[in-house]
Amino acid sequence: MRADFFRKERDGVTLFVRLTPKSAKDVESIEATDDGRAHLKARVRAVPEDGKANVALEKLLAQWLGIAARDVSIGAGATSRLKQVKISGDPEALAMKLAELGSPEE
Repeated sequence: MRADFFRKERDGVTLFVRLTPKSAKDVESIEATDDGRAHLKARVRAVPEDGKANVALEKLLAQWLGIAARDVSIGAGATSRLKQVKISGDPEALAMKLAELGSPEE
């Protein structure tokens, strides 16, 4: 099971995401970057201006995880393709949902 694209925290998880705006696809796959760290590869239709792509990513992840959008926020990388997304909630339950995404490739 590939679980290195997120980190459990005391009050939730931090998800490492590589975001591609202006696309027609949603959450796509897990990929390794040149630095060896894995990221969730996400695509959203929104443009990257005025934080629209970040808001779309937050909504997409909340919908995918079945949680409220207010529990998902960009923690770092607001203007970068590589982002750290903070997801509030039960870290164990969130980790299980996220680990399911990493399982099919292994």
